[in-house]
Amino acid sequence: MGRIIQKTGVKGSLKWIQALVNEQPHLLDKPIKKIIGADKGRNIEWLSPHVNDDYAEYRDQAFLDLLGIKLSKKKLKDFWPNRGPQWDALGRTGNEAYFLVEAKAHVSEIISYCHVYSPKSKTLIKKSLKQTQKYLGLETRSDLTRGLYQYANRLSHLYLLRVLNDVPAYLVFVFFIDNPTHISTSKAEWTAALEAMRSFLGGYSHKLSKYVIDVFVDVNNI
Repeated sequence: MGRIIQKTGVKGSLKWIQALVNEQPHLLDKPIKKIIGADKGRNIEWLSPHVNDDYAEYRDQAFLDLLGIKLSKKKLKDFWPNRGPQWDALGRTGNEAYFLVEAKAHVSEIISYCHVYSPKSKTLIKKSLKQTQKYLGLETRSDLTRGLYQYANRLSHLYLLRVLNDVPAYLVFVFFIDNPTHISTSKAEWTAALEAMRSFLGGYSHKLSKYVIDVFVDVNNI
């Protein structure tokens, strides 16, 4: 199923993204709208995770259905197998912009590996990752199923929406600062980790850079 019910978060990014969307969405709206130049009078409609929707997170066709996106050119099933990225939050401003959110509370969460064992599924994933890398002009010798898999598959889905289907999507990474529930991370630590990660990939600048938004949220303000 593409709708995954979540418990009330008690620590880490699960706790803070739930609190951010349900209690202080302006802390997310303001930096996003500043970067994309959105109408200041129009708020982003956050569709997940909501307390009245079991704090559910969405993936596969369900995340597209929630956002009201129809892929008319390249279908999701032809680009990525089931059990794809599970989005920490999803939002939109009508049909003008769509926001896919990945939240992190500590730098160790940047590292991830592909644990897909079906040969058919893994072949499709590697094909789509390679296609995304080639379009972006990033280092194509790196195996992105190892080490930076989660970051890479999120970029691939932005590529699917923006490039292959002309959908005005944005990829938003939310990095929580001074999280007291697990391992506290400063903005300086986040910045250093992100520079190292993106340097490994081939640099910050690529064809979709302006559609990738980093938001740093101090949990003391939530």
